[in-house]
Amino acid sequence: MSGKYKAYPEYKDSGVEWLGEIPENWGCLKLKYVANLEGDKVEAGSSQRYVGMENVQSGNGKFITTEETKPEGISTSFYSGDVLFGKLRPYLAKSWLADFEGICSSEFLVLRSHKISPKFLNYFTLTEEFINQVNSSTYGSKMPRASWDFISLMGTPVPADNLSDHIANFLDHETAKIDNLIEEQKTLIRLLQEKRQAVISHAVTKGLNPAAPMKDSGVDWLGEVPAHWDIAPLKRFSEILDCKHITAEFVDDGVPLASIREVKSWTVDLRRAKKTTQKYYDLLVEGGRKPVEGDIIYSRNATVGEAALVKESEIFAMGQDVCLLRSNKNMNSEYLLHQLKSPLIKMQLDSLLIGSTFKRINVEEIRNFIVLLPLKGEQDNIVEFLYRKTADYDLLIKDAQSTISFMQERRTALISAAVTGKIDVRDWTPPAPQQEQQEMALCN
Repeated sequence: MSGKYKAYPEYKDSGVEWLGEIPENWGCLKLKYVANLEGDKVEAGSSQRYVGMENVQSGNGKFITTEETKPEGISTSFYSGDVLFGKLRPYLAKSWLADFEGICSSEFLVLRSHKISPKFLNYFTLTEEFINQVNSSTYGSKMPRASWDFISLMGTPVPADNLSDHIANFLDHETAKIDNLIEEQKTLIRLLQEKRQAVISHAVTKGLNPAAPMKDSGVDWLGEVPAHWDIAPLKRFSEILDCKHITAEFVDDGVPLASIREVKSWTVDLRRAKKTTQKYYDLLVEGGRKPVEGDIIYSRNATVGEAALVKESEIFAMGQDVCLLRSNKNMNSEYLLHQLKSPLIKMQLDSLLIGSTFKRINVEEIRNFIVLLPLKGEQDNIVEFLYRKTADYDLLIKDAQSTISFMQERRTALISAAVTGKIDVRDWTPPAPQQEQQEMALCN
């Protein structure tokens, strides 16, 4: 933050090691002297508006509207102006300034500020310094929680002369501009992803030669395809082998298993895969089920349609809920993978899954997927073309994601600097509405 904002003229030790120095005329109090822990316990069955942990976005205090749900157990009441801080998994940094009254999950602490602006308190509870301290105090390994007994003793900066309202308003204005820039980058990423998918879809259904003779595919939504392409069930070009339906023993050091989690990227990712013994591995790869380079592992349950290529001859076995696709000499497996991830297959999947309570398909349905098969050389050309084109889009998407990360870091740093007094914003004045609109327009 140095450079754009000046520091206060004088500082003093806050007395709190992780908080460091604060402006000379600021105070530092334990949180319990700044805000009260509020909220009456409410039995299940209340008709009041309910806020769950899923309704608060991590890191930025924004409210997420979801389908209205009702609590199954005890909940806690809150009022507009209260700060709801998530004590479950506090590293998620879920803190929200309520703008309506209702009831919330008992995993929130309901804090009512009486020494500083509620907005200032909300911003302070979102700082990395505060979150890191709370997170260091948690108990429970699977569902770590923080206690009010610890949080209530945490040092909290108290700006002089009701400055907390001014600082909070400054942060509202500045973070809104940053958030607007972030949303613009997210929109750009969505557009790039759509264009990337459109390029893939066109290449694997129409080919690369715009002058090629066409024929009716016989599928309404697909339209015409190159006249020399085959249209046939997948089983004509690939062997499809289901996983073994046995429950393997899991061990810390053994042979990796590829299940639905491991097939969400272009290639099989075994970095977090569960492992099994040699005995179970031998059972799981029986009947030609040992994955080899060029095979495709396909998810047929839960995340139906996810697929990944076996790029290297790494030793692993199929876990549950996946099957193996092994192309014959007429099918380029990377070309097939592009088709599996394209609307050509996704439309067929959607028709199979309509009305299904459980999202799964069987191996016979996969065998009957309709696929398009150009000549082998043309497949190779399409794969090479898509490698180049998708690399261009991937680079643009990566740049946009890097910009988002930078802006998020800047947002976090700005909040921390303002609420701990590292920057002096007393000279900041709220812009007139017309000026503010112009500033926002410049962000777009």
